[in-house]
Amino acid sequence: MPATDFRAVSAACFTSVLVVAASVLVVVGGGARRGGPGRERVVPDDIDSTPARGKVGTDVDRETLTVRLDDDSRAYSFAAVQGTTYDGRTYTVYAGTSLEDEQAAVDQVTRVMLIGLPFLLVVVAGVTWPVTRRALRPVEGIRAEMSEITASGDLSRRVPEPDSHDEIARLAATTNETLTALEQSVERQHRFVADASHELRSPIASLRTQLEVAVAHSELLDVEEVLQDVVRLQHLAADLLLLARLDAGEHPAGGMVDLGTLVRQELAERSATDRITPGITVSDVPLEVSGSRGQLARVLGNLLDNAQRHATSTVGVELCAEGTDAVLTVTDDGPGVPETDRARIFERFVRLDEARTRDDGGAGLGLAIARDVVEHHGGTLTARQSPGGGAAFEARLPRAT
Repeated sequence: MPATDFRAVSAACFTSVLVVAASVLVVVGGGARRGGPGRERVVPDDIDSTPARGKVGTDVDRETLTVRLDDDSRAYSFAAVQGTTYDGRTYTVYAGTSLEDEQAAVDQVTRVMLIGLPFLLVVVAGVTWPVTRRALRPVEGIRAEMSEITASGDLSRRVPEPDSHDEIARLAATTNETLTALEQSVERQHRFVADASHELRSPIASLRTQLEVAVAHSELLDVEEVLQDVVRLQHLAADLLLLARLDAGEHPAGGMVDLGTLVRQELAERSATDRITPGITVSDVPLEVSGSRGQLARVLGNLLDNAQRHATSTVGVELCAEGTDAVLTVTDDGPGVPETDRARIFERFVRLDEARTRDDGGAGLGLAIARDVVEHHGGTLTARQSPGGGAAFEARLPRAT
């Protein structure tokens, strides 16, 4: 074959390769837009991008143009690629393809979305609405019942608890527990007000009677009896005030109290006036607790008053350490407390011996105050039977660290 024909055939083959390469690049990059990710990078002018002999260039210039033919405008994607033949001649091949199919696909998807999306929203709304209403129906029942309870003031009513065992059921259960606690609190408050009014009425009526008699007959005035009624009234008012402060959540002072010193001082002050001398067993180990010295002295005083009121001949006081607790025990050799009443005696205005006089038995607030004070100090106060057959009151308080 002559050399001229060979060069012609080589050039034709090479041109065909360039056309195919440009066509492939058009198809691959057909979706690119000007300035988009499909556009090839721009090569600076000072860099020669001409491919070597017998090579097809890697720099591709893509462009999307709108071509107007007669009255019809269509978008085309064009690509240009260079190649150099073996004899050094450089060709630039341009290829283009229509974006009509791509635009048709986009239009079809758009139409489907415009038609199907409203229908889908209607279906979702139609399903979501009844499901949500059904799920929130128990909440509406709880709200309606709470509204009726608030309007009527009847705290004995309870909200309905669904059987779903989910968060709404737990909410209903917690609401009923809150209503129960609130009902008990209101009942205690009403009972407390009624009992306090009853207890205050007696000394006030007694004072009024004696003062009315004294106005008419001054020589009949018993000053000592009037003083006793005033002292009793003062103590009762102080007890009620302390209980009110404890109910309001008043926290004891954060000082350090040595229980051993407190017990010795309290018993030393009583020994001169009390008819019963208690037996004392106090640990040699310093037992300090955090709290109010005045309130803890009130606890010991109330327990001693209760023990001396019921003891036959002996009152025992023991203070020791058990683990991390300081244990104060006050015992007596009296009739003791029946097991069924050992929790009830710590209620306010409760007196087991209803036959005894008020002057001898007190108002029934001493043990209630002692228990509330101990609990506010983080401890417990319980009643049990003493080894001698009487009553034993055990106060456990956490030791200070």
